[in-house]
Amino acid sequence: MPETHIRTEIQRTLNNFMDGELAKNATHLLKVLGYESQRTLNRDTNTVEVFLEDFDPDNLINPEKAHLNDWQTADFLFQLTADEIKQQTQETITFHEDVGVDESIYQSYLFLAVRLKGDTYSRTALANITREINKCYVIPALLIFQHGHTLTFSIINRRPSQRDRDLDVLEKVTLIKDIDVVNPHRAHLDILAELSLNALYEQHAFTNFLELHQAWQQTLDTSELNRRFFKEIADWYFWAVSQVTFPPDKGGQGGSANIYPPDKGGQGGSTHAIHNATCVIRLITRLIFVWFLKEKHLVPNALFNEADISELLTDVDPQESTYYKAILQNLFFATLNQEMNPPDKGRGMPSGIHTVDYRGVPRKFRGEGRQHYNITSLYRYKRYFRDPEAALRLFETIPFLNGGLFECLDKPDPDDAKTILRIDGFSDRDDNPLSVPNELFFSEPQAVNLNAVYDTKNSRYTVRGLIHILNRYKFTIAENTPIEEEVALDPELLGQVFENLLAAYNPETGTTARKQTGSFYTPREIVNYMVDESLIAYLKTVFPLDKGGEAHTGFIPLICRGVTSDASSFSPDKDISSSYPLDKGGRGVDSKLRHLLAYNDEPHQFTNTEVEYLISAIDTLKILDPACGSGAFPMGILHKLVFLLSKLDPRNAQWRQRQIDRV
Repeated sequence: MPETHIRTEIQRTLNNFMDGELAKNATHLLKVLGYESQRTLNRDTNTVEVFLEDFDPDNLINPEKAHLNDWQTADFLFQLTADEIKQQTQETITFHEDVGVDESIYQSYLFLAVRLKGDTYSRTALANITREINKCYVIPALLIFQHGHTLTFSIINRRPSQRDRDLDVLEKVTLIKDIDVVNPHRAHLDILAELSLNALYEQHAFTNFLELHQAWQQTLDTSELNRRFFKEIADWYFWAVSQVTFPPDKGGQGGSANIYPPDKGGQGGSTHAIHNATCVIRLITRLIFVWFLKEKHLVPNALFNEADISELLTDVDPQESTYYKAILQNLFFATLNQEMNPPDKGRGMPSGIHTVDYRGVPRKFRGEGRQHYNITSLYRYKRYFRDPEAALRLFETIPFLNGGLFECLDKPDPDDAKTILRIDGFSDRDDNPLSVPNELFFSEPQAVNLNAVYDTKNSRYTVRGLIHILNRYKFTIAENTPIEEEVALDPELLGQVFENLLAAYNPETGTTARKQTGSFYTPREIVNYMVDESLIAYLKTVFPLDKGGEAHTGFIPLICRGVTSDASSFSPDKDISSSYPLDKGGRGVDSKLRHLLAYNDEPHQFTNTEVEYLISAIDTLKILDPACGSGAFPMGILHKLVFLLSKLDPRNAQWRQRQIDRV
């Protein structure tokens, strides 16, 4: 089936979910993707009670984790085996049962559908339901959830337990989340099309279920998604730098220039090239941050819709800079960096009475003349709007962010107060040299020559407008974890783009960064390893070893003082060495801590008293990362600490009490 045709068919099938039975709609969608089987169960009812009777007679499902009270219906769709695949493809796909590889797991797939009562569910909630249902089966079960007008596909990775080969370990859950059945996102249509049986076979040439599962995993791999996205952004960046003109810096080095150094060694590069590069990086970083705000519905889509922009602005010629100036600069500096209806003291009050009226001065355009000179919290470029008041209405509900990312960098010269150092160029003066053509945001795919940038010969490069690039991808505001992952771009991406683009123009790293796009960012797997090893090294001090390598006979004073309720029971001379043997054969403290840090459903291995000491250690922990870059390590360790507390103190009782006691 042609690529465009299958996307159209997928969209039409998704629209059908607005009516009819979930089981029929889900089965039809899977058929469109190439997955079909007669191995099913005929049931007169699809109630939750009947489903549990059929598939969970041993009560393996945890009702709370599975959110059973939220289930409306549950359907077993079908089992897919090698026979069905060979039959459906009419031998065009070479597929056989390989008894030599993981035959207990990857010899077939189960497909199920669950309708939930609510409209919105977190990634964690859906991942937990997936895990609980998969406890009932010895082979992978793929789930399709319907909640409100959205669908979520949920796929689990599992492997045989190293301790008991008769058991499976349920690992990472990957979700294609919140697929809008009325108006599906372009990225969701692309992902589903890539998961079709024929598309997977063309890309991966799988021959058995294990390879089919691996093809699914590779297609849904967010690291590959990130690499693909960054490659598009990097190509756009190198193209954009040669097209823009920013105001000259203090040394007069502004202007348009190629970003790549002219010398073969890659160590050159002029100041004005670096100035342009940093300005474009700043633009990209700000806009991607805004895209995550848009995902939370805090910024209206109309600001990024080409048709709406044409109605809003007086001129959208590709070579004009009206979109960047009138829309993006006003959004960045006069909206996101300006309070919503800032307070006006004493407004309308009798003399001598002062209060704060939050119905105060609204966001507005600057006045004519110099009375608002360089007041960057006021809107500019009023003449670019067909209806300035309509533009203000679009901006008025956007929140104020005080993090500094959207602060306008145009400042008075410290050596000459009458002179403004223009960096962002937020000025509607006629002599403002700022030029960021509309074409950079809304261009259709076009060929550009980036061979000099990447040190290649006769290679072809295609770029498209930045807004079009961003619209091709699904963004999520929840950061992925090793045990649950949404197939979307998460906030970590912001740091990845920022650090890699900085490396691309740095003379010391530029050549390497341009050839190995995306290599100057610590991968999540390495960050996770650093986090785990750092926490283990710290938490082991709760059970310290002496200089001779033998177990200590007491807890260190720092940790003891942190435990208010039971510290007296651990005197320095109390012998606890028998409880904490050296870590031989995986039985010691190190092994227990690694088990605690592992993303699994197994209970921790510490006593109640040990738990209290560990919580105290977490409470007194301080993290210092002097060269934190975009903060991947501090954020990673924060996520892991929250996870540890959820295992040590599931009801949050001890942690909450400690915070109350501190107050």
